[in-house]
Amino acid sequence: MAFFETDFQDQKHNWHGDSTAPAANNGDKEIRTWFFTPGVQFMFNRSWGIQAEAPYVNRVFKTLGGADGNTLITEHWSQLGDIRLEGIYTGFSPDLSTGLTFGFKLPTGSYTHNDVYQDIDRDSEIGTGSTDVLLGAFHRGSVTKDNSLSWFAQGLLDVPVLTQAHYRPGLELDAAAGLHYNGLSLGRVRITPVAQVIASERTSDTGRNASGGGNDNPGGGTDSGYQRILLSPGVEFHLHPVSLYADVELPVFQDFRGNQLAAAALFKVILSYHF
Repeated sequence: MAFFETDFQDQKHNWHGDSTAPAANNGDKEIRTWFFTPGVQFMFNRSWGIQAEAPYVNRVFKTLGGADGNTLITEHWSQLGDIRLEGIYTGFSPDLSTGLTFGFKLPTGSYTHNDVYQDIDRDSEIGTGSTDVLLGAFHRGSVTKDNSLSWFAQGLLDVPVLTQAHYRPGLELDAAAGLHYNGLSLGRVRITPVAQVIASERTSDTGRNASGGGNDNPGGGTDSGYQRILLSPGVEFHLHPVSLYADVELPVFQDFRGNQLAAAALFKVILSYHF
């Protein structure tokens, strides 16, 4: 399978703890990001496969900075992000319903883009500068005997292991569970509604160059780390060999450490071609 994914989020609401907070409490005002991610997945046989993703990221960042530290600065740049390489194992059962993923996130994205006054923090860069270990698992099953209603669950752990320049991004765990209905069609087009719940936990960044760090706080991390739960309705259209999937992810609970910018919604579209 070859696929192309695009994601969009506009982080412009200041958040502290589990509620919104005054914009004046945060020098950052907006982080607007488009992700464009081509990728391939290839199964060598029924049990083993590989997947590769190479995101290209377009970002607009608005923050207070400049010579006086109080001028609204707007930076707009586009770069290759951090490439992901993963292995896939699905050989636990004959129906391939359970699997594991394992691999690495590589430090291919730049973490040094900045203006003359160094107004862009490390956690606002396109790349993290770290090599991460990725460990995931998934399972799917049927709710009804005719397989018209199915369920799925999946999770991914992202653990930074090699870091650069006094910055270690937080460890992140993402999990999702949901349902999809397989009984709809329009002519030859199969239509699959999807509903899922997504939960994320990210520990605080650490190091002198983490947000809230510096020489007076070499541990960093006072404005990083979060917990959140999102509800995500979506739909897939499949006309073999092409699939088109789209969803929107809506936060229903967020708990941020310090003051951070949050998005009201996250949008995703994936176009796939199955060989």
